[in-house]
Amino acid sequence: MKLLDLYAKMKGDLDVIERELARSVTSDHALLSETSTHLLKAGGKRIRPVFVLLAGKFGDYRLDVLERIAVPLELIHMASLVHDDVIDNAQTRRGQLTVKSKWDNRIAMYTGDYIYGKALTVATELRNPLVHQILSKAMVQMCVGEMEQIRDFFNTEQSIRNYLRRIRRKTALLIAISCQLGAVASDANRTIANQLYRFGYNVGMAYQIGDDLLDLLGTEKQIGKPPGSDIRQGNITLPVLLALQEPALRDGLLNEINKIRESDGAGETNTVLNIIRKSGGIAIAEDLVSRYIAKAIAALNQLPNIPAKKSLTDIARFVSKRSY
Repeated sequence: MKLLDLYAKMKGDLDVIERELARSVTSDHALLSETSTHLLKAGGKRIRPVFVLLAGKFGDYRLDVLERIAVPLELIHMASLVHDDVIDNAQTRRGQLTVKSKWDNRIAMYTGDYIYGKALTVATELRNPLVHQILSKAMVQMCVGEMEQIRDFFNTEQSIRNYLRRIRRKTALLIAISCQLGAVASDANRTIANQLYRFGYNVGMAYQIGDDLLDLLGTEKQIGKPPGSDIRQGNITLPVLLALQEPALRDGLLNEINKIRESDGAGETNTVLNIIRKSGGIAIAEDLVSRYIAKAIAALNQLPNIPAKKSLTDIARFVSKRSY
């Protein structure tokens, strides 16, 4: 099944989530409503709500309960993007101006804070302490990951282990608990919830490495922002770290990265992109994506054979090959 076919099949329930997302961030304050819905209107894959709903199929599927999980998770993701764009000085996201670009940094930071607050407001409608424990711990870890990324801006000596730990906190964890909490909220047994967490974690790791590859290999039309944005912002990703390990490329690559840093991110990235694209780091990173996806599918193999299992497998395969 193609991803679009899956989304079409789930359209009714996803439309409910979409309406609830819009309702949740609407405020009596006109500017706050406008800024909060700005990113929402730009669209997105809504991969976290999809995972929540599919995981819910392994238990007692109730949309009125699952939306109390799906909406907060997507709002937390959106809030983190608004804050990220301030930190990264990003001008566009999903092909649209960022909140910080259309308004300013102060407006963007309070918009992100507001969306975080609304996420917690929605989540409190569920009276399951385990849900709140999992959600709060994940939010703390996301903040730690963000701080680690800031600490390592333009750090070409960081280890691959540090990179993997960072993306676990920044990206994989929220996807992992999307799968886990969908099962928990549906009263699926603990073994199923744990296997879904493992699935989501491995898909999340593959998803972020894939994002990092797209930033280096994709076009602006594909990714909704100029290629090389990560390097311009000082974010040294896995393919770059791997390319830096090649003696024939290291000095030239370091020189180009230093030029970008000295220009405060305003320098051109064509040369640095060409160096990285010629390196063996691209193939190694792609192989790691495949290995994480294989682990994700292995986790699914322990689950009951229901249609949602096939859908999760299809999403995992999409993540391994996506070009947007």
